Amino acid sequence: MSTPSTQLEKDIEKILPEDIINTLQSGYKVFTGDKDQLDDLLKNGSTLLRKASQRFTTTQLILGVAVLAGLAVFAAAKATEYAEDSHH
Repeated sequence: MSTPSTQLEKDIEKILPEDIINTLQSGYKVFTGDKDQLDDLLKNGSTLLRKASQRFTTTQLILGVAVLAGLAVFAAAKATEYAEDSHH
């Protein structure tokens, strides 16, 4: 007989390294201009978010998304700065 905590652990899907790698790869491809990868980014990102939402509290998820958004803004600003410097 399984206890409720072990049953809950079985119901929660583990976040695999492949989930993170696939999301980052498709995100990079979209960032570099491959718009065909947008569907993959949405699919991989939603899978990662679904698995993360099972493991983390709402506050942890909000803080995690905020950190990722901040990093994305920083990366976009650096990429824009680099592009402008290479044109001069």
